[in-house]
Amino acid sequence: MSSESIAERITRIRATLPPTVRLIAVSKYVSAVEMRAAYNAGIRDFGESRVQDAEAKKAELQDLEDITWHLIGHLQSNKARKAVQIFDFIHSCDSLKIVQKLDIIAGELSKHPYIFIQVKILPDPQKHGWEIGQLLADLPELDRCDNLRIEGLMVIPPLGLESGQTLALFEQARELAGTIAAQKWSRISMQHLSMGMSEDYPLAVEAGATFVRLGQILFGDV
Repeated sequence: MSSESIAERITRIRATLPPTVRLIAVSKYVSAVEMRAAYNAGIRDFGESRVQDAEAKKAELQDLEDITWHLIGHLQSNKARKAVQIFDFIHSCDSLKIVQKLDIIAGELSKHPYIFIQVKILPDPQKHGWEIGQLLADLPELDRCDNLRIEGLMVIPPLGLESGQTLALFEQARELAGTIAAQKWSRISMQHLSMGMSEDYPLAVEAGATFVRLGQILFGDV
């Protein structure tokens, strides 16, 4: 990593992103102090993997009222209520069971969080998420979750893919979102794709990503 400051990295990377792409700064490995530096450089979207970490940082940054909080890590069922309370977006909804639980809790709390469906375009035992066939079968149940705003798909490629394979995977995700959108569900919108991290985000943007989740490339090695 160069000697660039966080602000310089953010400015450089944002200049490469189309206006249709929303930059989430993945802050799971950095302190609230570094998050504040990113905020001062213009970042308003932060992504955390653990509910308890986000809760602590949100308390430290409570004066920054316009931060949008994104959950991007696997959500355990016993953390679902807290997740609905803390996060504006939950990208890592990886099973029908957890989505239905979030829907019940959101109703109880009179909240309407934005939800992404995590899908595995390729088999990957290392990651959570729907297989494509099961996701398509579960769409009627997902469409009954009237307290959630299902905005699109979230994708994490398997490790070890070549660039061409990664691009093809992202393009398959876009096509899957299009297939689902064409079915005209009442409550399922496929207007967004959350895909692309520090090592592959240009490919994701090329394939149509509307949210990219960048950590190391913004904050450096920690």
